[in-house]
Amino acid sequence: MRAFMVEKYGGQAGMRAAEIPDPQVGADDVLVKIHAASVNPLDLRIRNGDFKAFMPYRLPLVLGNDLAGEVLQVGSSVTRFAVGDEVYARPDKDRIGTFAELLAVHQDDLAPKPATLTMTEAASLPLVALTAWQALVERARVQPGQKVLIHAGAGGLGSIAVQLAKALGAYVATTASTTTIGLVKELGADVAVDYRTQDFTEILDGYDVVLDSLGGNNLARSLRVLKPGGMAISVAGPPDPAFARELGANPVLRLAMTALSSKTRRQAKRLGVTYSFLFMKASGDQLRELTPLIDAGKIRPLVDCVFPFDETLQAMEYVEKGRAKAGKVVVSMT
Repeated sequence: MRAFMVEKYGGQAGMRAAEIPDPQVGADDVLVKIHAASVNPLDLRIRNGDFKAFMPYRLPLVLGNDLAGEVLQVGSSVTRFAVGDEVYARPDKDRIGTFAELLAVHQDDLAPKPATLTMTEAASLPLVALTAWQALVERARVQPGQKVLIHAGAGGLGSIAVQLAKALGAYVATTASTTTIGLVKELGADVAVDYRTQDFTEILDGYDVVLDSLGGNNLARSLRVLKPGGMAISVAGPPDPAFARELGANPVLRLAMTALSSKTRRQAKRLGVTYSFLFMKASGDQLRELTPLIDAGKIRPLVDCVFPFDETLQAMEYVEKGRAKAGKVVVSMT
């Protein structure tokens, strides 16, 4: 089969198209013919080697973290799927590789594709939808009437998180560029802050939850808009001790992660709030919980543009250079 491989860490020069053997299908695996896959900032970070200290992938590696497609074969222990089913998934972090024609996915990580979506739309959702769910539902336990700030509301994660927060009954603020203010309000944002002309810390106050996808100074400033007892959840900030434990990291790595996040955690403690790092996990069950919201129109995917499979490297460059105006960039195999 054809696939796009990372042969060495560093950048675009370390990737190439290749012909590789078809995947082996285990007892609990589902072999999926991939119709579409989407590009995430996570793909760029894995390609660049940002996670090699605590997620040491064996190179060469097929990249890609989202898929939508059709079941071609099921393992002997598979009970949830049959040949011909249309599915979507974010494979487990140890079994990524959606920039390929085929992928064997554990049945627990897979879900039926929402009936109302095309393959292209469905491929844009799993990673960001699961991240939003795990941040807002699983970790923050957002309740109706709570105030939630979601940064970059027109982005891949932000656009889904804004809609999910509204579906949960929250009062939602977001940051956006001048050109996407109207869009994020259409998605349900109650307050839209133009980050180019406004300072969100001067406008927002008393928030229960912040979902940060930018890290750095943006995360530090976000802590100040939380009310006492509030929580900042970041997918771009420094890993914390809880993540190190979850990962089963060795003592040296645990110490390093504790040190990396110590400044942020101290700042949060001084303000009477908490900081939490999130690295999302694959979950077919959570995708199943999201599907009714999608089919009811409460969550709709935003697709910025679609590249043919042969132009996967150009799609990654498009994302890396920040050319996407809103939503996700998708690679289509068909």
